Amino acid sequence: MSPNTYFLKNATVVNEGKSFRAGIIISNGLIEKIVPEEKQAGISSGNFIELDMHGLHVIPGVIDDQVHFREPGLTHKGDIASESRAAVAGGITSFMEMPNTQPQCTTQELLEDKFRLASQKSLANYSFYIGATNDNIDQLKATDANNVCGVKVFMGSSTGNMLVDNPESLRSIFREVKLPVAAHCEDEGTVKKNLERAIRNYGEEIPHHMHAIIRSHDACELSSRMAAGLAEKYGTRLHLLHLSTAKELSLLDNQAKAADKLITAEVCVHHLWFDIDDYSRLGSRIKWNPSVKFKSDKLGLIDGIKKGYIDIVATDHAPHTLDEKNRPYVHCPSGGPMVQHSLPAMLSIGKKYGIGIEKIVELMCHNPAVCFNVKNRGFIREGYAADLAVIDTRLPQTASDESVHYKCAWTPLNGARLDATVLYTFVNGKLVYEKGEHYDEVKGRALEFSR
Repeated sequence: MSPNTYFLKNATVVNEGKSFRAGIIISNGLIEKIVPEEKQAGISSGNFIELDMHGLHVIPGVIDDQVHFREPGLTHKGDIASESRAAVAGGITSFMEMPNTQPQCTTQELLEDKFRLASQKSLANYSFYIGATNDNIDQLKATDANNVCGVKVFMGSSTGNMLVDNPESLRSIFREVKLPVAAHCEDEGTVKKNLERAIRNYGEEIPHHMHAIIRSHDACELSSRMAAGLAEKYGTRLHLLHLSTAKELSLLDNQAKAADKLITAEVCVHHLWFDIDDYSRLGSRIKWNPSVKFKSDKLGLIDGIKKGYIDIVATDHAPHTLDEKNRPYVHCPSGGPMVQHSLPAMLSIGKKYGIGIEKIVELMCHNPAVCFNVKNRGFIREGYAADLAVIDTRLPQTASDESVHYKCAWTPLNGARLDATVLYTFVNGKLVYEKGEHYDEVKGRALEFSR
């Protein structure tokens, strides 16, 4: 009997808009069979490692389309090994990592280096964005659409300062690149003007709640509107990353399915959990770009999820050390870690605001696969890769700095009560995480895309 042959019996399977009782047979890295509840008794337990999932939910593994795992060059903050360990502990089985490392991933050679590192270190499946600059259009056009998730365009400066601010360069990217374009949208001129005003008023010790004013509604909407206009003009497959304002929903279509949209949109867990009132308590721990804004934005984005404007929920996981985060505002980097708790946190948000687990699975598992054309993942289907997360919604947990697997050793959710716990995570049919224990010998695979 193969050690990677399992029968998950008596599960509540959540898949494609339904929750139902069934068993799942895993063999050779794949979902071999979904066994209806009434036929589970006929499965011979001698042929499999049998795990009783009674009372537990089995979902497709989460696909996080936006993380910063900091390798190469910034590994004092995190690295592919440490952050993928945290990811699988949170039910994430695949990630797509951003290019603002050191060196910045803007060439085919540097892209290959990242894939090589991940093949040696990552417990989860992986892909990497190639980063756009003002002058690397030839590198972007040379990227293999079947092996690379997309092109990342910073239309506002952020950690790593990969700003694309040349109008002709932007037009060329949207006109000529055939991969999905994932855009960080904040208008640079608006942000600079707001920051200069804040420095005049406060000096370097700008209160952290001013981040919501500096990285403002107008900065986000102006830039997102520009990106949407370019996509519509050139027929570019555009993915708007980490929306943070309710106003930006007006740019989106809520009638079509994700697979049929030219422009899709993502919101991150922190923009659904925190609002401006939390800066007084958490300060720089919730300093992200785009900023955490007002309660009306948080509630508007939650409403946008319910109404179908938002296609994906991701993390923008971006660790920094606490020493770095404790610097004065103007020297404090933006970003925070989130992958270990994103799924339980989202289930808590769903419980509070009436978003069912089926919808959460659509946003975190199905739609990332659909929007990026990930091959044979993101769903519980026979013949698909056995990337699965097992959740106990009866077992709450308290997030804490002491319990995280991040190299940076802190979480913005420290002290928060979460309404669910991930018990098991399978990657390509192998058990990589079990009730607090990692199996570090398991390594993920490079994602493939059907384009």
